[in-house]
Amino acid sequence: MIVLHHLNQSRSLRILWLLEEIGQPYTLKPYYRDATTNLAPPELKNIHPLGKSPVIELDGKVIAESGAIVELLIQRYAPHLAPQPHEDAYIDYLQWVHFAESSAMVPYLLKVFTAIEMQKGTMLTFLDHYAQVEFDKVFGYLEQYLQGKRFLVDNRLTGADFMLGFVIYGLVYKLKIADQYPNIIQYLHNLEAFPSWQRALKIEKDM
Repeated sequence: MIVLHHLNQSRSLRILWLLEEIGQPYTLKPYYRDATTNLAPPELKNIHPLGKSPVIELDGKVIAESGAIVELLIQRYAPHLAPQPHEDAYIDYLQWVHFAESSAMVPYLLKVFTAIEMQKGTMLTFLDHYAQVEFDKVFGYLEQYLQGKRFLVDNRLTGADFMLGFVIYGLVYKLKIADQYPNIIQYLHNLEAFPSWQRALKIEKDM
């Protein structure tokens, strides 16, 4: 049995959505952010020293890092959600899986954090400019790439979409990006149409 240690409003949404999509039985153990600090509760450190989520327990082993969890679960339970290593699309798949947590996540978080600090009156001239430059570069690239595409790889749902979907969800609903990213917004709507996505969001809402 898979145990998902799920923190609300976190990268763990990726794993919750994936588990709902593949239909593999799992147990959900919910955790909640501190209302004042917005940090994860200390109880998560009892599961993994970093005290972060997602974390899963599988076959007696504790596994962290959402990218590793996505790849492992797909390899074991849902190989149809990834191209095979001998296929040309596999290289694109790997790049987009890692893009989500590296190239895309960094400017997204920078924008979120700088917005919070600037609302409090903190002067962040260099950091705000840097965050905006990186944001425009990364998501401008993604916007162009998604022209005429429903998914990231091979014209079908893959693990890359589970990884990037969380970032795009925050991009649209937290940062409220403007109409200069119509392809990104349409891409998110494509993901939101999946019943598994809708179930995952409802599960988190009802936690």
